[in-house]
Amino acid sequence: MKNIFLSMLVLAIITSCSKDQVDLTVFNPELTIVENLNNDVSILDLIEAVGLEALYGLEFGGGFIFNVNSTSGELMVARDYSIIGGVAWGDHFDLNTGSTIGDGLESTQLIVDRNADDNSLVLGGFEFGSDNYAFKIALDLELDGFDDWFIPSSGSLEAIYNNVHMYGEGDFDESLIYWSSTKDGYFPYVMFFNFESWGGQAFAGSCLDANGLVIARKF
Repeated sequence: MKNIFLSMLVLAIITSCSKDQVDLTVFNPELTIVENLNNDVSILDLIEAVGLEALYGLEFGGGFIFNVNSTSGELMVARDYSIIGGVAWGDHFDLNTGSTIGDGLESTQLIVDRNADDNSLVLGGFEFGSDNYAFKIALDLELDGFDDWFIPSSGSLEAIYNNVHMYGEGDFDESLIYWSSTKDGYFPYVMFFNFESWGGQAFAGSCLDANGLVIARKF
């Protein structure tokens, strides 16, 4: 009889605990958006609860959220990485890469692959002669536990400016010109974050310059 009583008591406790157990992956309005993100609440649930724009500028996943895919829930984040100083583009060669948001990873890899070629054999090309250039630095980087960094496209830089920097968020330096991974022939696209100096609008730069780095990742 005693054993039966103990068994019923244990069952009652387990049942009570299970009723009180909270599913952390369900959006909780009493927590901040970042706390919900850290609890693995889905991006689509967050968008439904707080709206897409509420996620812009939040620090998460190693950077500041600047783009949200409202269909897939994919996030893109970016941050300044100019603590290492101005860095070179790399080899000088003819190449066209994408300018739209999300093109950066593929373009960064393509630029690194092309730098591995002997570009002195290409008309108008020359060898930089070192792996210490923007795109190789980004691809090889491990920072805050993440190793999937890349240089964002010109379209992404503009989104970073419009969705993050314009609202006083992020850590981007208005005194710098930043590389993008967008290239038109021999001309790489770059951008200021200073409104008085073409801020927020990418423009053609020179592969011969040393510029700052914005690094990005998507997940």
